[in-house]
Amino acid sequence: MSNHKSKLLIAASGTGGHLFPALAVAQQLSHYDIQWLGVPNRLETSLVPDSYPLHTVDIDGFQTKLGVKTIFLLAKMAGAIAFTYRLIKKEKIDLVFTTGGYISAPAIIGAKLAKVPVILHESNYLPGKVTKLLGKRCNLVALGFEGSKKYLPKAKTQWVSTPVRQEFLSPQPLDFKIPDNVPVIVAMGGSQGAVALNKLVRQCAPAWLKNGWYIVHLTGNRDDDFGTLEHPNYIEMTFYDNMAGLLQRADFAISRSGASALTELAITKTPSVLIPYPFAAEDHQFLNAQVFAEADAGLVFRQNDLTPDVLQKTVTKLIKDKIKLRQMSNNCKKLALFDSAEILARIINAMNH
Repeated sequence: MSNHKSKLLIAASGTGGHLFPALAVAQQLSHYDIQWLGVPNRLETSLVPDSYPLHTVDIDGFQTKLGVKTIFLLAKMAGAIAFTYRLIKKEKIDLVFTTGGYISAPAIIGAKLAKVPVILHESNYLPGKVTKLLGKRCNLVALGFEGSKKYLPKAKTQWVSTPVRQEFLSPQPLDFKIPDNVPVIVAMGGSQGAVALNKLVRQCAPAWLKNGWYIVHLTGNRDDDFGTLEHPNYIEMTFYDNMAGLLQRADFAISRSGASALTELAITKTPSVLIPYPFAAEDHQFLNAQVFAEADAGLVFRQNDLTPDVLQKTVTKLIKDKIKLRQMSNNCKKLALFDSAEILARIINAMNH
């Protein structure tokens, strides 16, 4: 048997939603020589280089309006495809794995031109533009939500759920003190558009705090009202690294409905009120959230329809209803697979041999 290490190119860029699942899969493939394809000035430039060689291509997402800018975008895309093709050839890459977003277009086309297999993971219920366009060119489209296959009739698909970071799969202690038997509400707005959600949470907070409950509020870093509410049971942070420990401790979450956040809620069995980001492309967060509503694992409210009064009363009623909360918690775990990263690693291994 040769000791040649198989070579994998991972193309994942932009937000945690694209990067964390890819990193979770990479952790399962330590026997591979892994290279990474990303975009300059995005999150991958701080997350990836410590672990894997990072190659970057300058590329932008396609807007729907055609115009002069389209010519520049097409030229950038052609350059990115050529760069990816040359990289695959030069590094003798055996297989390409990508997690969607616009970096996946040059990754898929470059792989096809170089005649190496390509696996695309699509975490959203409504597949993104690149997945709809190029999914059928992939050897497999791995799905985060089972129902997504109806949008991809010509692609080969398999439901694998969405990989979460390793720490979600074992108990993680918190590094700040919350008494054991007190209900904890976690409010998290995700990396985009948290400000409206933050406002709602602060307006509801006094009623919840009066009950002796704790609120851990992750505000993101674009909130001018940060620091305006002070209470011993109200813990406010722009960002918290130990999301696994926090959601394991939470009784309830108020959250946007990006695919990664939802998978983390499902894995930690955390019931939720979901407020989809209203400006997400093609309203995809609303469709993600609907899956949780239909499974009775969460409640969904449109941001424009949700008043502080309704949110405050909804959450109060649920936290006081222990039976309902337990039912929702049990329903959560049916929506995600704990071993998603391992399943994807097995698929990559099988396709490479």
